[in-house]
Amino acid sequence: MKNLPILIVLLPLVAAQLCLVFSRIHRNVGRWLVITAVSASLVMSVMQLLNVIKDGPIHYYFGNYRAPIGIEFSIDTVNGIMLILVCVIGLLTFLFSSEFRVSSDKTIVGGMNTVLCLLITGLLGMTSTGDVFNLYVFLEITSLSAYCLIAMGGNKGVIAAYRYMLVGTVAATLYLLGVAVLYANTGTLNMADMAVLLNEGDKNKAMLLAMILFIAAFGIKMALFPFHGWQPAAYTHAETSARPLISGVMGKIPAYAMFRYLFCVYGTDFKYFDFILDVLGVLSVCAMLYGSIRAMGQKDMRKLLAYSSVAQIGYISLGFAIGTPLALAGAFLHMFGHAFMKAGLFFCVGAIVYRYGKFSLEDVGRLYKKMPITCGLLVLAALSMVGIPPAVGFFSKWYLGLAAAREAKWIYLAVLVISSLLNAVYFFRLIEKFFINPDKGLPQKRERGRIEASAWILIPVIVCFVAILALGLCNAKIVDVLLLTLGEVGL
Repeated sequence: MKNLPILIVLLPLVAAQLCLVFSRIHRNVGRWLVITAVSASLVMSVMQLLNVIKDGPIHYYFGNYRAPIGIEFSIDTVNGIMLILVCVIGLLTFLFSSEFRVSSDKTIVGGMNTVLCLLITGLLGMTSTGDVFNLYVFLEITSLSAYCLIAMGGNKGVIAAYRYMLVGTVAATLYLLGVAVLYANTGTLNMADMAVLLNEGDKNKAMLLAMILFIAAFGIKMALFPFHGWQPAAYTHAETSARPLISGVMGKIPAYAMFRYLFCVYGTDFKYFDFILDVLGVLSVCAMLYGSIRAMGQKDMRKLLAYSSVAQIGYISLGFAIGTPLALAGAFLHMFGHAFMKAGLFFCVGAIVYRYGKFSLEDVGRLYKKMPITCGLLVLAALSMVGIPPAVGFFSKWYLGLAAAREAKWIYLAVLVISSLLNAVYFFRLIEKFFINPDKGLPQKRERGRIEASAWILIPVIVCFVAILALGLCNAKIVDVLLLTLGEVGL
């Protein structure tokens, strides 16, 4: 039990190393190996979260070397939930991808499963680590895996991956520069140790410089306006079966890392803390409006959802910008909910592509008659994104709005409402296309005469459907746990 923090990350890493070898025996052997590893990590993540809730945060020191020498994994309730989130979406993505034949070559199939597993490993490591340089290592594992998965989407995917690689390299450089500034002033790479040392003496200017670098670096990785330029093309042209994992959780972990630096390493006593929050607030407001407006003009379902993600990331960073415990709880609830909402929407798009090979909104008239379950989740996820109860999107926006009102940040509240109305415009247009527009008589690519896609595609769709409702109905308990955890770190 004491080794759960490292085992959760280690199992997918080992499976990724073995997957390519076992895939040479049979294409399904490697896939089931990584599915088993991610499933085991999911079970252990649940056990770990229960231990954290019962006994408090877990601190795991590699080789029993404590800070500032050793590397630490630090697990509390927030990142304990996020570990489960990564494992669940990752597992669903593997099940979903089993129906998509990217190639008949065993090596290519095994390579894709390997890269998917490495992406999950990187996300789990970023979530768990309490060491600033170790965070960079896992960030690079995540980025390199994402580049490969985006490039596997075809010629346009290669171009999108190249663009992402260029800006991703800039983000990694900015992050390392920020780490260098903090290390030069503290002599440690451990986050908890760094937080103590930064409060000793006058290091405010160095901390401000480092935080500007961090906001730019994490802003690129989480696709926060105006650093989002790589994201629409990457989400649109990534390999279809990998798109739910990329869109569902890849942007959330850098957002969590930004929270760790801003509130756990720096803290509210930082001299320029309010200035940083104001800057983050301006970026969030721009993201919410820009992403919503651009989504309204899209005819490709993938681009509509991609620009929608720009706006949704703005909601998360808005919670950080307000900075109160209630706002942070709302931001994390939106983070959890959006992972299932966006992954679920891309699962639906993938199911439509699997059956009909179409991405355009103009081609999906009255598709609900042919794919009722898929269209049902699409409606639920869309209504949740708009903010209709009892879906989780309503409650996360409610907490963000309530926190903004309590702090008299009326501009944030107004933009939150306006952005939600804009969300309604383009998501109701999407629903109209599926339910009202005339049937286009699309020919089926495979499994003719059958309602819905295969079970391996429907399972992720149904799980996301249940999760969106469950998070909404249990929102009060989740927020109570989040508030308790945030109180433990002094917020």
